[in-house]
Amino acid sequence: MRYMLDTNICIYLTRHDPASVRARFATLNEGDAIMSSVTYAELFLGVELDVTQRSRQLRVLNALSARVASLPFDDDAARSYARLTASAPERRKNILDRMIAAHAIALDVTLATNNERDFMGYAGLQVENWVQP
Repeated sequence: MRYMLDTNICIYLTRHDPASVRARFATLNEGDAIMSSVTYAELFLGVELDVTQRSRQLRVLNALSARVASLPFDDDAARSYARLTASAPERRKNILDRMIAAHAIALDVTLATNNERDFMGYAGLQVENWVQP
């Protein structure tokens, strides 16, 4: 099974290094965990905004991206995003989360998160919380 890590789980992993998430990684083959380029952009924004810890944050992001490939948000993901947005017009917030969800749907992978609430109600999206037992 392949998993797309959302931004929240990546931040949680890099800040807390939880045993539960490390254990999940240990069960995966190389390439089974990926991230969207949207997540990479959000993580890199965090590096840019953290002036006092920028070099450390960049090392952490580089280490993560060495293990977890960032896949481009492509035309299939764009079409998936349009379908999600059209099916839930009342959900105008969390555009980046919707893009990540659409990308996971387009790639037919399970989204790994620690923030299930932001991804509820998207048809076709498979979600797993890697922090909760």
